[in-house]
Amino acid sequence: MMCEDARLLLHAYLDDELDAAQSASMVGHLKTCSVCAASYSDHTRLRKALAQPGLYRKAPDALRQQWTTVKPVAPRARRALPTWSMAAGLAAAFLLAGTLWVGEVHGPASPDLLVNEAISGHLRSLQAAHLMDVVSTDQHTVKPWFEGKLDFSPRVKELASEGFPLAGGRLDAIDGHSVAALVYRRRLHVINLYQWPAQTESVQQTTQQNGYTVIRWSDHGMRFLVVSDVNPGELKQFVLAFQNEETMR
Repeated sequence: MMCEDARLLLHAYLDDELDAAQSASMVGHLKTCSVCAASYSDHTRLRKALAQPGLYRKAPDALRQQWTTVKPVAPRARRALPTWSMAAGLAAAFLLAGTLWVGEVHGPASPDLLVNEAISGHLRSLQAAHLMDVVSTDQHTVKPWFEGKLDFSPRVKELASEGFPLAGGRLDAIDGHSVAALVYRRRLHVINLYQWPAQTESVQQTTQQNGYTVIRWSDHGMRFLVVSDVNPGELKQFVLAFQNEETMR
């Protein structure tokens, strides 16, 4: 195992998410590489420090009172309300909420909403154990992993020679669709590339928001959306490398 692979797998190893072969490779590498072993030790100490109970404080009573926005039902009225009536009221509330939700996602999301969803998904993926369902730098491992999990075959490319090594992938959701999310790296930055079937072709569009760049386009019946906090110019290089047919294998 090389140091670059060890860095990509370190968090998954800490979370005990690697298979037996990958775990054994990590153990062997950490025994022989002092740099990676030191990084592993630092991350281990950080995780233990963040788990200390002393870091957490109970919210003040004044703040807790502000959270209560619904006035309690008077005791007499609460006793007089039949159980079946309460259940029916809750069911009606959930039904109304469900109707409003369906109405919101029935059609395709607007470009702004799509960008917000992409950035939110990117941020969720950076949380512990959310980045990847399959951890591999090999496209021939990542691509087959999606088989049977989606009703389409995602386009997967190895772009390490272009400076964007493949790290893995996961299932995600964008605009009400189940999508394939490919994870690439650019030094210390994470790049999330979402893709799902598209009925129409669209030109490439770039949006910047809250320090993140989102580039979206569609071709060959697929819609693509990439998001990262990497330099916008470098993200455009990534898109060009991914779109280059010569990088297909």
